[in-house]
Amino acid sequence: MLLRHTNKEILEREALTINPAKTCQPIGAMYAALGIHGCLPHSHGSQGCCSYHRSTLTRHYKEPVMAATSSFTEGASVFGGQANLVTAIDNIFTVYEPDLIAVHSTCLSETIGDDLQQIVTKAKDDGKIPEGKHVIYAPTPSFVGSHVTGYANMVAAMAEQFAENTGKPIDQINIVAGWMEPPDMREIKRLAKELGVTIQLFPDTSDVLDAPQTGKHVFYPKGGIRVPDLKSTGDSKSSIALGCFSGEPGAVALDKKCKVPFKTEDIPVGLRATDRFLMRLSKAAGVKIPESITDERGRLVDLMTDMEQYFHGKKVALFGDPDDLVPLTEFLLDLNMKPVHIISGTPGKRFEQRIRAILADTHADANVKNGPQADIFLLHQWIKNEPVDLLIGNTYGKYIARDEDIPFVRYGFPILDRIGHSYFPNIGYMGAIRLAEKILGVLMDRQDRDAPEESFELVM
Repeated sequence: MLLRHTNKEILEREALTINPAKTCQPIGAMYAALGIHGCLPHSHGSQGCCSYHRSTLTRHYKEPVMAATSSFTEGASVFGGQANLVTAIDNIFTVYEPDLIAVHSTCLSETIGDDLQQIVTKAKDDGKIPEGKHVIYAPTPSFVGSHVTGYANMVAAMAEQFAENTGKPIDQINIVAGWMEPPDMREIKRLAKELGVTIQLFPDTSDVLDAPQTGKHVFYPKGGIRVPDLKSTGDSKSSIALGCFSGEPGAVALDKKCKVPFKTEDIPVGLRATDRFLMRLSKAAGVKIPESITDERGRLVDLMTDMEQYFHGKKVALFGDPDDLVPLTEFLLDLNMKPVHIISGTPGKRFEQRIRAILADTHADANVKNGPQADIFLLHQWIKNEPVDLLIGNTYGKYIARDEDIPFVRYGFPILDRIGHSYFPNIGYMGAIRLAEKILGVLMDRQDRDAPEESFELVM
């Protein structure tokens, strides 16, 4: 394998990224846009960009992802893509009949300086946007940030361009979803229903990228937040943003436009993050936590205590998105595991600050880095210098796991070689049980594989 040539000596790099632990902004914007019902994402750039973004999402979710493109050629690349986008908007509404189009930019359109707001305004003035239809837009240059940044930018655009404050408050709580899988968003709605709280969750990709097979093709699946509901978020009592990188920008935009106060919580991965989210939601709505949810928490704690001997002291390396890694690191500590190497390709000072604060009392010497040079190559070098018992991350970690013979749990985006992530939640107490079970499975499989004949046990 190629990665067997990774050397142990670590050199400081200022410009070079090797095997990045992220992908580009437009993928995140496209995913977020699919969380609005009847929305067709539109990539303002070349056909190749749109094809890559669609194929990556399709491979991850095993679902067809529909999106349009401005199809830049040499002429548009030199003289600008306004004519392409205006024509595309007209064609899309005529042929595909979406409720709205969500336009995101690309490297090319950002480099030449296309002004999406001006182009969309021109399309409206020219009568290209039918009555009752909508076009929203978000800048998502691939040469900065990551897919998480693009997701956040599109979510903020939803709040800025749809939310309305009518002056008539509605007894509902906004949940601004950070980057989560469709089953995670469904789990948020289930937990809110258990509490008896009315919420508006946006974006919401449940029943869009995990839609059932019915034998009939539906261009716009039944899932996603409706435009009237998205508009009503400006009249909500308050908002809860899940994830300071991917969810908070949407809540900030909503507060700025409609004066809806918000609090930011971690995506509820694991025990303590779920505790904080549920307490925040119950306090915001003025309700008590029901016994049914308390029972779910008890089952998680029971599993953690029953199987503590298999978790205890195991060293873990993990990589992925910052809003996932923060609560995941906390959960690993609750399992008495040792997170020693932590990498995120998404830039932002708050990530390392949060991780350092979580590890301060137990593993202050852990390797933690994020940003462009926080890549999978560096993670591999760290592992060569200090081996680990478990690796957690997306599919691209399988090469390290194979080369270093490490048990591997697939978690995050993208997962291209397994299923389950688009059907089973990782958030909440039930999601934490599943995550703990996956970790136990690979650790106990390794124990079975390596056990000498006289120690190969039936009961573990």
